[in-house]
Amino acid sequence: MGKHRVMVPVDEIDLSAVKYEQEVVQAPSLSGIRLKLFTRILESPFFGSLIVSHVKKQNKMIELLQNTEIPELPMFKPEFPLQEPERGVYIVDELETPEERVASALKCLPDYNPAHSLDENPGTCFRYWTIRDYAHAYRSKLVTPLMVAENIVLALKDFEGKTPPCPLLVSFDVDDIRNQAAASTQRFSEGKEISVLDGIFIAIKDDIDCLPYQTKGATTWMHDVRPVKSDAVSVSRLRSCGVIFLGKANMHELGMGTTGNNPNYGTTRNPHDPERYTGGSSSGPAAIVASGLCSAALGTDGGGSIRIPSSLCGVVGMKTTYGRTDMKGSLCEAGTVEIIGPIASSLEDLMLVYAAILGSSPVDRFGLHPSPPCFPKLSAKKSTDVVGSVRLGRYTPWFNDVKQTEVLDKCRDALSLLCKTHGCEMVEILIPELLEMRTAHLATIGADMHSILSPHISNGKGAKLTCESRTSDALFRSFTGSEYVSAQRIRRRIMYHHLEIFKNVDVIVTPTTGATAPMIPRSALKCGESDMKTTGFLMRFIIAPNLIGLPAISVPIGYDKQGLPIGLQLIGRPWGEATILRLAFAIEELSAASLKKPTSFYDVLKAN
Repeated sequence: MGKHRVMVPVDEIDLSAVKYEQEVVQAPSLSGIRLKLFTRILESPFFGSLIVSHVKKQNKMIELLQNTEIPELPMFKPEFPLQEPERGVYIVDELETPEERVASALKCLPDYNPAHSLDENPGTCFRYWTIRDYAHAYRSKLVTPLMVAENIVLALKDFEGKTPPCPLLVSFDVDDIRNQAAASTQRFSEGKEISVLDGIFIAIKDDIDCLPYQTKGATTWMHDVRPVKSDAVSVSRLRSCGVIFLGKANMHELGMGTTGNNPNYGTTRNPHDPERYTGGSSSGPAAIVASGLCSAALGTDGGGSIRIPSSLCGVVGMKTTYGRTDMKGSLCEAGTVEIIGPIASSLEDLMLVYAAILGSSPVDRFGLHPSPPCFPKLSAKKSTDVVGSVRLGRYTPWFNDVKQTEVLDKCRDALSLLCKTHGCEMVEILIPELLEMRTAHLATIGADMHSILSPHISNGKGAKLTCESRTSDALFRSFTGSEYVSAQRIRRRIMYHHLEIFKNVDVIVTPTTGATAPMIPRSALKCGESDMKTTGFLMRFIIAPNLIGLPAISVPIGYDKQGLPIGLQLIGRPWGEATILRLAFAIEELSAASLKKPTSFYDVLKAN
């Protein structure tokens, strides 16, 4: 029996006595044959329970979830108080059509400069083509969606037959891509394009339903037990805007990892260095956007799965407020920490895709009472003044706790430039109980995932999972009902801490990850890898937006000495997407001159 601990009520904590406790993950780092052997031992009845119990004890999970008395009531999903309206925004009705919301978002963007289009020299700095660039090229008849589709198909064929395999997509149908592109081309020829998203190519993570494909979650079997009969709600909304879907993007199997490793189909490589991971679990969506093959992609984020790969691949990724987007039609639609969100090569593209997919489910509209969705008025001259009024919260000991000092230096420089240029105020904050937060999130997302897997594992599908997924599930299924309830009590405490912080600041700033893209061990390609210490650095700043449902965005701000991207994370108040979007736009603008072309890049718009 461990030592009994009693937490004081959350509103009675003496903040002056709170000290930052550096995270130290206690777990073996295994790959290849060693991982396979460890998995077999872990799944044995006797030794497995001993190993799991030891890991939980070493990482203080037993102390926190079994031996601690927590006075707060459990919070089984995020609960948000009413929020003050955001400044300088355009409010939309989420019951409007996706096309209407996209049109509203388009009006909020800065004026479009045709000098950046195909028939002009965009300058010496590298920049991604934006959705408005594609739309201008289509309307000007410089190219057609069908011509771009042929360029993309040709690029995708580059990935076929590679050894070892490293696909961006696990499912795609060339005929379907061409048919969608031909239909869009016809609409443009008749002057009947649906929206600015008409003819725009988007990839969908393989845990979100998108016809005509099955949803596998990058497993070898999920499609056998879960047939797809319709698009996910978010996909349907994009389709109504004229989007062309490339197919189902690769991912870390079932989202159960942060690197993007996948022995089933091959591990997607980082476009900035093919020897490096993309980050996960939305590995394919981030990599395909970074490589220039499409303007945006949809991912899911239950533990940084949009923000981590976006940061490591040098693109923009947003986790929305829990309940802001409808999860129906995804593998994690019944989860309590997951969302569907956009990944894009630029903030303006991300905002347009976000406009199309936003809209709570009927259950969440009733239960969460979301604030009306809105977009920052970036076209207004007063937008700069609004940026200058934003108060930034930084918990310095936590902010500084990174593996690579280059990450810290670049993030500091970006914030210093932001404050110098726009006059933002930096406020020192304190976030208590970070270890408790990480433990509560692990127990929560673990229970969410095991509840999905449990019926199929009992039917023999568990043996078909990768070794890493099996080791993760061994830990997930060890959490008892009482441990889960304790985690939800902690969740309420963490919500209280953050709501108190947001009384004094508007946005919390952190590095997105504590390290840049890790190397891919050769032994991990065939059998997978379990490296919880690396996961700890990648997830260090990620947890709060998932556990308590806050919006957060990762925006690229530079590179390390090896040319690997670094991201800065902005965490907002509940329903505060417009505020973090506005701030991210300002940071993107200040960092634009440093943007580098990835090693693996395809210019599918100008290839004609």
